Amino acid sequence: MTVFSRRRMLHAGAAAFGAATLGPVAAACGTSPARSGAAVPGEAVPEETRTLDQLHAEALAEGGRLVVYAGGDTPTQLNGTEQAFRSRFPGMKPTVVVDYGKFHGVRVDSQVATGTVVPDVVQLPTLHDFPRWKEEGLLLPYRPAGFSTLPERFRDPDGAWLATAVVALSYVYDDTSGSVPATPLDLVDPRWRGKIASSYPQDDDGVLFLYREYVMTYGWGWAEGLAAQDVQFSRGTHSPAAAVGAGQKSIGIGGPGSPVPASAPRWVVPVDGPFLGWGQRSAILAGARHPAAARLYLNWLLSVDVQRSSPNGWSVRTDVIPHGGLEPIWEYPSARIDEFAQFMDDRAEVERWRQTFALHFGEVQGPPTTGTPGLHPGLPVV
Repeated sequence: MTVFSRRRMLHAGAAAFGAATLGPVAAACGTSPARSGAAVPGEAVPEETRTLDQLHAEALAEGGRLVVYAGGDTPTQLNGTEQAFRSRFPGMKPTVVVDYGKFHGVRVDSQVATGTVVPDVVQLPTLHDFPRWKEEGLLLPYRPAGFSTLPERFRDPDGAWLATAVVALSYVYDDTSGSVPATPLDLVDPRWRGKIASSYPQDDDGVLFLYREYVMTYGWGWAEGLAAQDVQFSRGTHSPAAAVGAGQKSIGIGGPGSPVPASAPRWVVPVDGPFLGWGQRSAILAGARHPAAARLYLNWLLSVDVQRSSPNGWSVRTDVIPHGGLEPIWEYPSARIDEFAQFMDDRAEVERWRQTFALHFGEVQGPPTTGTPGLHPGLPVV
C-alpha cells in the first residue's frame, strides 16, 4: 500500500495550484495558470512605490474582488475592517472569512492539495505555517510600502510574509470589584474561586503558550491551583472579556487587548510576570486570482493611517509611535515575542502542552465560535 505523506500531498497540490480546473469547485474558483511565487535568486523584490490610489485603480481594472482568510473568533469580528476597506476604496468587493487560525491553515493546505485555492491573502496567527508555505513555493514575495520600517522579526527577508498587526494576550479584571490581581500568580488565590472565565488553553495556540509561560514562571502548582478555581472555560479568545464585561465573572484569562483605553474590564500588562505579544502574519498566495487587490490590501493595512488607528495602540511599524503611553510591543521582554515564534515552530512541543493542559482542565467543550465555514468559504456566488 502506498502511503502519502502530508508534505508529498502538498507538493503534489502545489504543482496543480492554479493549474487546470479540477471540477465544479475549481471552476467556481476561477483557477488560472499559476503565477510564480519564487523570488529570482539574488534578485530582491523592491518595496512598493506606487500610491494607494494607483494600486486601487489597478485592483479595479482587475475586477475589484478580494478574498482574505483571517484568524479570529467570531464570523463578524473583522466586519469593521472589511467596511473600512470598502469605504476607502470605492468599487472594491472584499470578502473577509474569519475562522480559527488552526482551521484556516489546514484549509489552505487542503485547497492546495486539491488545486481549489480560494483566498488571495492569508492573515493568520499560525506563525509556523508561513515559513513552510514559503519553502513549498506557495507565497508570492512582495514588499508593500513601509516594509522596511518593520522590525526584522516582523518580516520575511525575501518578502514572502510580513506582520500587519500586533496582537497581545493577557488577563482582564473588573476594576469595580475592589481588589486587583496584580500578577498572574494572584489568579490562583482562593478568593477568586468561581469568579474566573478563560478561553481553553488547549484550543488556541496563543492561549496555550500564555498558560505555558505561567507554568514556566510560577511552577506546576499554578496549574494545579487554577484547576481548583472552578474556572468557566469557553471557546474563543473573545469569551473571557465578554464574561467579565457582562458581569458574570470578575477575571478573564487568555483574551486579546491592551492597557489602552483604560476602561472596564481592565487588560493587564503584568509588572512582574509574562503576557504574550506577536505580529499577526499576512501573505499573498502565489496563485492569487486577484493579486492587484491583494497588493492594495497589504499596502493599506501597513499604511501609517491604519497603523496609527490600531485599536490596541500598538503598531508593527518602527516609525509609528504607540498611543496611550505604550512602548512598542518588542520593548516588552515579558511579551515573549521571539519565544512564541519558536514555540509555534515546534509542533510536537505544542501538542505535548496541549494534552498536558487537557489533563488539568478537561477536554474542549462546545462548537467553534466561528461556526463551520467548510472547505471553500469565500467562493463567489454563481
